[in-house]
Amino acid sequence: MQTYISPWPATAKLPDFPRSISILGSTGSIGTSTLKVIEQHPDLFNITALAGARNASLLAEQAIKFRPAYLAVLNDEAAKELKKLLPADYKPEILTGPSAYITLATLDEVSLVLSSIVGAAGFEPTLAAAEKGKMIALANKESLVLGGHIIRDACHRTGATILPVDSEHNALFQGLAGHAGDEVSRLILTASGGPFRGKSKEFLKTVTREQALAHPNWDMGAKISIDSATLMNKGLEFIEACHLYGLPPEQIDVVVHPQSIIHSLVEYVDGSQLGHLGVPDMQIPIAFCMCFPQRVPLELKQLNLAEVGTLTFEKPDLEVFPCLKHAADSFAASQSHPIVLNAANEVAVDLFLNERIGFTDIPAIIGKALEDHAPCDVSEAGAVLELDIKTRRDVMESIT
Repeated sequence: MQTYISPWPATAKLPDFPRSISILGSTGSIGTSTLKVIEQHPDLFNITALAGARNASLLAEQAIKFRPAYLAVLNDEAAKELKKLLPADYKPEILTGPSAYITLATLDEVSLVLSSIVGAAGFEPTLAAAEKGKMIALANKESLVLGGHIIRDACHRTGATILPVDSEHNALFQGLAGHAGDEVSRLILTASGGPFRGKSKEFLKTVTREQALAHPNWDMGAKISIDSATLMNKGLEFIEACHLYGLPPEQIDVVVHPQSIIHSLVEYVDGSQLGHLGVPDMQIPIAFCMCFPQRVPLELKQLNLAEVGTLTFEKPDLEVFPCLKHAADSFAASQSHPIVLNAANEVAVDLFLNERIGFTDIPAIIGKALEDHAPCDVSEAGAVLELDIKTRRDVMESIT
């Protein structure tokens, strides 16, 4: 498929099994689900490296169980705690700081990188893995929101292959398999609608942190849970789809599907649609990407459509949830606008989680940042990072 972000994985040269894997973000929800998959198929993988940000206690548990040669955390304090928790007979190399993630993404002995770091912090390690020609299981949508154009170029220069872990993009990937790009009419991303589907603007003004974190279908980390509640998560996935599949925004739609059983659909030029159905568990797309082209059994409850009973669909309410429109508008505006969108969102979500702003302030802050931004050159990774930092600073200054 010529428009795909990397060489099409079905025709690319992929690493043999067992695959040596580096898991960036092993202590998050995607990382822990990945380790569950590996436990079910230990013959297919060798865990070479685990990175766990600041969660030294959980990282230590994982490290003791799997004994990787490399570990990474974000600061010296976490590194000291980690060392204390490891047994005397196990001495992995422990790296610290953001650069540690880049190191683990580019180790010569690693053939597969799972990029599941939360937020813009995933951009540099993902790009580094692409520059090294790695097989990348991508769960960090922000990498493409910030620099999909740069990562695309790297993949096609080096032969790096990307397989999308996000359940929606994984569904699209499977629906596109075996079909030429000119047969595709549009891609349809499904959204659960989050915990506040059907609520009014007035209600959203009263939303608490705890309410926003209570997703009805998925077990996710705090940041992505808030993004789901505002529909920004679907906005970021909209931009990610444009980069992954090389399609313009007018060929990508979003439909709210509260049951989260159909994970997305591909519509073809003959009017037919192919959808991917499954229980809402991230082990399914994770295993698909890590084991590709194999499809492996998983210890999960099977989908029973008779038990589900009814599948419903509706249009997203862009007036009540403007973040989705902000995302689509930003992609159409320029290459630099999505960087501003993401940075403003990350700052606003953090402020909301720390109870410094209200729920409806999140889209307002993002909208103001986009309105104030003039397009600029972000053809190089350095410029992407500079704009990300500048936007965060400007947003913080505007609300203090």
